[in-house]
This record gives sequence, C-alpha cells and structure tokens, in this order.
Amino acid sequence: MSEFIPIASSDLTGNELKYVQECIETNWISSKGRFVKEFEEGFAKYCNSKYGIATSNGTTALHLALESLGIGEGDEVIIPNLTFAATINAVLYTGAIPVLVDIDENSWNINVKKIEEGINNRTRAIIPVHLYGQPCDMDRLVEIANKYNLYIIEDCAEAHGAEYKGQKVGGFGDIACFSFYGNKIITTGEGGICLTNDKRLNEKMRILRDHGMNPKKRYWHKEIGYNYRMTNLQAAIGLAQLERIDELLIKRREIARKYDANLKEMKGIITQKSFKNRDKVCWLYSILIDPNNCSISRDRLIKELLNYNIDSRPFFYPLNKMDIYKKYGFDNNLEISEQISLQGINLPVLVEMNEEKINYISNIINKICCENLI
Repeated sequence: MSEFIPIASSDLTGNELKYVQECIETNWISSKGRFVKEFEEGFAKYCNSKYGIATSNGTTALHLALESLGIGEGDEVIIPNLTFAATINAVLYTGAIPVLVDIDENSWNINVKKIEEGINNRTRAIIPVHLYGQPCDMDRLVEIANKYNLYIIEDCAEAHGAEYKGQKVGGFGDIACFSFYGNKIITTGEGGICLTNDKRLNEKMRILRDHGMNPKKRYWHKEIGYNYRMTNLQAAIGLAQLERIDELLIKRREIARKYDANLKEMKGIITQKSFKNRDKVCWLYSILIDPNNCSISRDRLIKELLNYNIDSRPFFYPLNKMDIYKKYGFDNNLEISEQISLQGINLPVLVEMNEEKINYISNIINKICCENLI
C-alpha cells in the first residue's frame, strides 16, 4: 500500500468548525465563553459526575487534582510502573514521592495484589491508570483506599467511555483526570478535565486553576495558583466531539473487532484481553509479541511495519528503567511491567479506517511474524 497509515488522527467532521467560527465571530477566544461551561457540564454528565473542571491539558489536570487534595512534600503516592510520564511527573511537581508498583500481566494495569506492599504511614493516594482503554479493578482499589484512608485519583487519559460493572470510569475515586490531546478518543487539540462529585474539591480546583484568585474579588489571590484554564476555542472543539462520542466509540469498537478477527489466533501475537464486568475502549489497538513463538523484537517489528508505510508505537517504557525515576521503585520486583513493555506495540486506529487497511496491516504483521517463528 503506497498510502501512509498514521497511528492516529482526529475526526473533526461534526460541528467543530461551526463552533470555532462562532468563537472567532463573537471574539470569545480565551478562557471565557459559553463553550467552556457547556463542555465541562456535558462531559461530567456523560461520565455521571457532578462537576467538571476543564484544564489546559491532561498533565495539568493530574497536578491540579493532587494539589486540591493537599498532597505535597513528605507524602507518597502509589502509581503503576507502566504509564506515560505525566502520571509520575504530576506527583513530583507537588514535592510528593511516587511509589512504583508493578502491573498485572493480564490486564496490564496496576497489580492490586501488590499495592498494599507499598503502603506506609506517609501514603496519601493511589493513581490507578486505565491503561490503553482497559478499566482497572476498581472494587479492589476502592477497598484498599478505604482500608488505609487513601485518596483515589483515576487517570483516565486513554479510557473515555470505558466502563467497570456498567459504570463509566472516572466516577470511582475522589477525582478523575482525562486528556483531550489530539490522538485521544475525543480531542480539544490540547486539553484535559478533572471530574469530581465533591463540591469542596470542585471549588478548590477552580480557584487553583485560575491563579488562586478569589472568585468574588478579582485580582485578590487567596493562595498560590496556576494558569491551567482551557480556552473557549478548545472547548468548542471538545463540545462538538462530545456530541459524537458514542458514534466515535462504536467505530473504534468495530475497528478493534476486525483486528481481533485477524490477529487473535495469529501465531506470535497476543491481543489485549477482555474481562467480565470491564468494558474496555479502543484508543489504539494494543498487541504483544509472543516471545515463545516469535523471535522478532518490538523495535524491529516497528521498523519493519514502517517499511510498509504503517505507523505504530511501542508501549510506554517502564518508569523504573529511566534514570530520573528509577529510585522510586519501592522494591526491585517490577519484572512484569518491564517484560510487557518490551513486547508491546500499538497499531493504528483511525475512525475512517476501512477493512482494506485493517486487513493490510494484519497481513503484513502475519508475514513478518511467519518469517520469524521459533
């Protein structure tokens, strides 16, 4: 296939242009305007949460959540070892200490059986990450949090619309954080949001998001805050995306279904598992190279795919393998995340993908794997 297939792209075929044009025509292009409020309320409602606080990106959403909970120097926060760096960076911004816990080899999410080993009297919170659209074991996480009086901040950056026992992710903890980066399930270009059901946290985050300014007394600052606001332009795109989120998720599920049909029984490939009571979503299509059947490395497969005009991405690197983070592993047993990372590749998911492209990608993977079978 001569046409290059990128890893992801945004579908902006709804009311995005219309709403952005309204922002320009009315001159409401900064952080004031109707779209910010409507997007906050609409996304919170979609996730069955009371309050939505839109932010400039997903990383600032995580930082805002931690700050609003009073987490800071001397505190510890438990996070999975396999996640994007924004999760650990947000903890470090506060002066708190991240504690890396290994993942479960089947779900690729934080291993709930190991969390308690990392808890001590300085532990204040857990950040479960719904990695690659797969919901975490929220029942067990809530049970642990209640037992030790810990906060839960859900990192839902890759899991818009995913459900655990019929409830959308983002409503199980104290605060949930989403990203709306350009490659996410819905996008605002750059952007994020915090969701909460707590009125006090909602008010706190709104103040911190706007420089710590007193909402009733302009330019009077009650505390040190941040400029983490979302613009009306971003929210205009987000609202148009939100109007179509169910349609976009259906298209992504259909793409995942077609990939599954092609790859699930392919020798040398392991597809992402499904679990009872967990309705995962397809952000990117995630696979593992099976080292028992195929000798090709993750990095070489990525290079080979590129030779056929197919873009792909490796799984995130384990945090403990990077020099700036390696001291935060509470023990040396982080082997599962290290192994899964070495095996993992994400394949293209574009809502406009047709069956021909999915079959082409699948056939090329089959060809490469067959050439490298053990």
